[in-house]
Order: sequence, then C-alpha cells, then structure tokens
Amino acid sequence: MSIRHGLLALLERGHMYGYQLRAAFEESTGSTWPLNIGQVYTTLARLERDGLVRPLPESEGGQRPYEITDAGRADLALWFATPISRTDRPRDELAIKLALALTTPGVDVRSVVQAQRTATMRTLQELTRLKFASDRPEDLPWRLVLDAMVFQSEAEIRWLDHCETSLVRYRPTPGRPAAGPPVDEAVDRTDQEARR
Repeated sequence: MSIRHGLLALLERGHMYGYQLRAAFEESTGSTWPLNIGQVYTTLARLERDGLVRPLPESEGGQRPYEITDAGRADLALWFATPISRTDRPRDELAIKLALALTTPGVDVRSVVQAQRTATMRTLQELTRLKFASDRPEDLPWRLVLDAMVFQSEAEIRWLDHCETSLVRYRPTPGRPAAGPPVDEAVDRTDQEARR
C-alpha cells in the first residue's frame, strides 16, 4: 500500500492534520505499519503539489488540516479499482538472500533457512495471538491486515519447507559456489577427478 493512497483514503473521511492522519493510519492498520510523521508531511506536500489535497486555514492550536480535492478522489477511486500487481510490490528480500546464500562460498544455507523458519514461526504465533485478542466489529480493518500477515507467514513457512527439500536434492555443479562445501574443496575434488 502506498502512503499516498492511504492518506487520501483517510482524508476522504474528513479533513485532518498530520498527527491525526498518522494516528488514523496506524489505527486502521492495527499499528502493523508504523508511520513516521516526517513521511506524513512529505507525502502531504507531494499530494498538495499534485493537486490531490489542499491545505485549510490553521486551527487555533496552529495545526494545518488538509482536505482531499476532486482530483484526489478520482485518483483514490482509480487506486481502489486497480488490482495490485505482483511487480508493484517490493522485492522479496528473503528470496534474494537465499539465492545469494546458495551461491556464496562458506555460507550454510540450511542454517539460514532454519533461522528464518524460527523467526517466521515466532512472528506467526504473535500475529495469531493478536488476531484473537479482540473480536469487536470496529476491529475488522486491522484484523484483515493481521489475517494477510498470518497468511503471508504461513506461505513463507511452506516456501522454506520447499527450499529445505530442494537443498537435500541439490547437487552443485563442480567449481560453482553452493550450499555445500566451500568452492576450494569442490575445485580440489574436480581436479582430483580429472587426474584419474
């Protein structure tokens, strides 16, 4: 989710100033995505520049609320109507990490997989605990966010199981970095086999 569209969605509820937007954003996502107040004001400045929000007069307390414009409503409606593409999401750092671990000499890939599985299991347990902590109707927005995080954690664990199974069957090409022995040992074995 982009912060830009998150703020537009919140402003569709009514005008708000920066700290109100931050609190409403965190409340809506169950504090699963902490938002830095600097991000809020930077995003508001860009939204204002793009004509999607406009500032209102300062309140007596010195806060400047913002409201969504018609152009902002149109942009928000388009965002809600457009499916999120897999390519729009951030890179999968874990997949990249394991691919690099597999091809980096001296890295015990199985240990990397196990460490990640342990951490993901802890996260899954905590998310499940949070999910069942409250079942009030007004908690539905953040419970849906938690559900998504639970499903992603479960999928990650299944993927890590797959990685572990693949590692058991993996036979590296001689001379290439792998999950097994360091490259020097593989090269030595290749040299010895070539001499026979």
